[in-house]
Amino acid sequence: MKIIRIGSREYEKIINRSVNRNLRIENRVRQIIEDVRLHGDEAVLRYTRRFDRVKLTPKMFRVSQAETSGAYQNISPKLVSQLKVVIENVSRFYRRQTALQRSWKIRDEDGMMLGKKISAIDTVGVYIPSGQVPLVSTVYMTVIPAQIAGVRRIIMATPPKPDGSVDPHILVVANLLKVDEIYKSGGAQAIAALSFGTKTIPRVDKIVGPGNDYVTEAKRQLFGVVDIDMVAGPSEVVIVANDYSNPTFVMSDLLAQAEHAMGLAILVTTSKRLARFAKKGEMRGYIIVVRNTDEAIEVVNQIAPEHLEILIKNPNKWVKKVRHAGAIFLGPYSPVVVGDYYAGPSHVLPTRGTARFFSGLSVSDFMKSSTVISLSRRALEKAVGPIEEISKLESLKKHYESVKIRFDQKEVGKVS
Repeated sequence: MKIIRIGSREYEKIINRSVNRNLRIENRVRQIIEDVRLHGDEAVLRYTRRFDRVKLTPKMFRVSQAETSGAYQNISPKLVSQLKVVIENVSRFYRRQTALQRSWKIRDEDGMMLGKKISAIDTVGVYIPSGQVPLVSTVYMTVIPAQIAGVRRIIMATPPKPDGSVDPHILVVANLLKVDEIYKSGGAQAIAALSFGTKTIPRVDKIVGPGNDYVTEAKRQLFGVVDIDMVAGPSEVVIVANDYSNPTFVMSDLLAQAEHAMGLAILVTTSKRLARFAKKGEMRGYIIVVRNTDEAIEVVNQIAPEHLEILIKNPNKWVKKVRHAGAIFLGPYSPVVVGDYYAGPSHVLPTRGTARFFSGLSVSDFMKSSTVISLSRRALEKAVGPIEEISKLESLKKHYESVKIRFDQKEVGKVS
């Protein structure tokens, strides 16, 4: 690990990290999206052969019930029972969130009623990468909040293996969660197919889930055609520690973060002794030595990390001062991995400093609201004056007339 100073060029590079534009990827993804938009299944099949080395037919896109049932034969019963425990943990957390997502209305003495109607998104697409290892945790961390929100239809897309199958662990978790449909499609072409719909793959309203640079870029370009969760980058952690922190715990958690490809691990500490100890660690990461805990928290707020661990005494005292972090882990027995796999809140979190304005995936991300407005004659009468003045200012005469006519008795009810 490398010690860097506050204000140094490397420090500023961390603070100002963002999604790096790659024009080659942008242009290639743009071509893929347009190809899928115009040619649907044919284009998706062509890219599946090229990128995944798998030859499918449209009938093979959708995972069959037989494939799902057979997946249970390829994983251990013990894992299935442990998955059920985790699923219940995550579900319990999100069930509590639904209490905050309710429709409401208010009415004043003049007869004006205002309100908000909350409803779930109809159809959501969940993208699950499938590289060398199955990301089973991403399945339940994305599907469960959508289900608790009341999403009617959940469609999963995941790249096929070389033999044309889907990893059995992914299938089992999806089956335990009763995911509606699963399609063998990956990369930018899968995101495009879910966005526009093809003859075989349904169109969705929102896409969630991580992916490689091509998937991320496709989500970015298609935002507006569909909603997305966020434009995510590599995983990251900041650990605030001092002389009272257990150095073995600190290094273990930094090493865990370093397991992620391009993962960012940062230690912020008041302890020069701990800094020297961490510097010996053979991993990619940074150490920032600060004068006191207040400065440490300010550094955290500038970095706005995906994961934050506060491994000092009385962490609850300091968490109040944290303004920007995706998920916050307090105390020596709350490592990031608990949030990744078990605790409850989704591990789909803002990265690259976007915790300044993004939150982790939640039930509210799968809901939308409609405002409800109802006025009595008396309430509308009180609005005439302000509406007249503002509509004149904006040169929108007919706006005002649509109110005025309601008080013009000669015009009311007249049909020509």
